[in-house]
Amino acid sequence: MNPKISDFGLARCVAGNEMGAKTRHVVGTHGYMSPEYAIDGIFSVKSDVFSFGILLLEIAWKLYKEDRSLDIIDEQLADSCHISQVLRSIQVGLLCVQQCPDDRPNMSFCGYDVG
Repeated sequence: MNPKISDFGLARCVAGNEMGAKTRHVVGTHGYMSPEYAIDGIFSVKSDVFSFGILLLEIAWKLYKEDRSLDIIDEQLADSCHISQVLRSIQVGLLCVQQCPDDRPNMSFCGYDVG
């Protein structure tokens, strides 16, 4: 599998070697916002990790509800993809949506582990 999604936007607001920042002007789609950003306006690169996890889980859940779970695998990849990789993608999604930002993986882990 080759993940193609990147940059949910908050990470680019963090300058240089800073690890995060705080804002009073919270914008975005609430369902994709990390709890610390939605509630306190605190964001970091881990906020983007949270959003990525929500996206992964949303795709998997929609297909599951429609009884099309295996459709998460692109037809062109079906022969070369193992169900264990699909399940691992869901596990990565669950890691990404941990309540505490420190418990979330970094994006390089997500890309490597989903890929």
